[in-house]
Amino acid sequence: MATNATFLSMDDICALTGRKMKTKQIEALRKMGLPFWVNAIGRPVVAVAAVEGRKEAPREKTWVMPRINKNGPTKHT
Repeated sequence: MATNATFLSMDDICALTGRKMKTKQIEALRKMGLPFWVNAIGRPVVAVAAVEGRKEAPREKTWVMPRINKNGPTKHT
């Protein structure tokens, strides 16, 4: 693993899961309870922070379009 890497390499994921096939890696990661994403080519992507136990940086709150009904906009909480 590179020192300043954000994500585990394919080799790191293979070593972590003990699996070479991406579908089996995804299955193993789910069983381990590790957060991951699946990229456009179907490979699991794991943040280094998830493995090291670091907390992720808080995400910015996303804008939500207000709903409009006959009484006017409703508030989101």
